[in-house]
Amino acid sequence: MREFYITDNGIKLHAKLDMPTNKEKCPLILIIHGFTGHMEETHIIAAANAAVEMGFAALRMEMYGHGMSDGRFEDHDLFKWISNVLAAIDYAKSLDFVTDLYITGHSQGGLLTILAAGLRPGDFKAVIPLSPALCIPDEARKGSLLGREFDLNNVPKELDLGDRKLKGDYLSIAQMIHAEEMMEKYHGPVLLIHGDADEAVPVKYSIEAVKFYDNAKLVVIPGDTHCYDYHLNQMIAAFKEFLQETERR
Repeated sequence: MREFYITDNGIKLHAKLDMPTNKEKCPLILIIHGFTGHMEETHIIAAANAAVEMGFAALRMEMYGHGMSDGRFEDHDLFKWISNVLAAIDYAKSLDFVTDLYITGHSQGGLLTILAAGLRPGDFKAVIPLSPALCIPDEARKGSLLGREFDLNNVPKELDLGDRKLKGDYLSIAQMIHAEEMMEKYHGPVLLIHGDADEAVPVKYSIEAVKFYDNAKLVVIPGDTHCYDYHLNQMIAAFKEFLQETERR
């Protein structure tokens, strides 16, 4: 494992790269955490380990305002994260051992996975949104985020989330995101994985998302939560099967 920083316009982003053994060249999968997450969460590490077992390099990165990366949580927004992931894509493409590039992300990272694939459709062999937080732009346009309501005509300078705060710019930027348009721009293989007991992001968002892709599959895990607390093994099994199937193509 190699630990280092990727720089995005002067912002240092904490990253870790895990490599499979005995391979000079291999595909690489970029792995992105969620809204309040980091690269050491159980489901993020499980995805990285599964990818390495399948012969992939796994590049985990902590986004602006999270983990050991620069910035403060309250200052982060989806525009900053989009810039971050584009820098990570460029870094991954510069590595001479990489044969193909994949991307996966959980929750807000799943939303980012969808946006990145739409922005750079030619860069990815396949994409895997995990419990993608498509509710974020949808709810923001209705005046709500994580159960906190706000005035659409007078977006607050700051939103109190209880244990932390978030700048109002996050809300205004979220309203501008239209993930459906990005979905329609990506035509490669897509796997969405979602628990049907997810209270943070209802599974209905992934059920609807599949309809916007022309080459997508949805795996619904009965009784599981947003972070696959009960059936992580089922998430990983679907993840590995998809990687194997896609590499055979």
